[in-house]
Amino acid sequence: MPEKLALIVDEFASAPRDVVLEMLLEYSEAVRPLPPELEGHAGMEQVPECQTPFFLKADVTPQGTVELFFDCPPEAPTTRAFAGILAEGLEGATAEQVLGVPGDLYQRMGLAHAISPLRVRGGTAILQRLKRQVLDHGGAGQ
Repeated sequence: MPEKLALIVDEFASAPRDVVLEMLLEYSEAVRPLPPELEGHAGMEQVPECQTPFFLKADVTPQGTVELFFDCPPEAPTTRAFAGILAEGLEGATAEQVLGVPGDLYQRMGLAHAISPLRVRGGTAILQRLKRQVLDHGGAGQ
């Protein structure tokens, strides 16, 4: 797991429950707008396990790093927070590092105690689809 993401996981795992919700709100604001070529979700994959419309795209650059793009309505701060955590924690990460992110990431963060199991399942689906896209784009050989 990339060091930036490991620090975020530790920060959440050690935070009191009431602070976790505030932290999630902060990360929900970290999702950057889509570039023009992805407007209308062109080339993006929807994550149907999420309760709200959530789209993602992961590309592996020629340098072997992963570029991530997410789109989720602002009215879904918890789901946007998952995207913000991944965007910040995986920024500049290699395909190998992304593929090494544990599948129980959100449980390790202690989020299962702060948000509903349905939300955690949606976040886990986001991570699974992101990793699959990295593999599909040549990340296995990195």
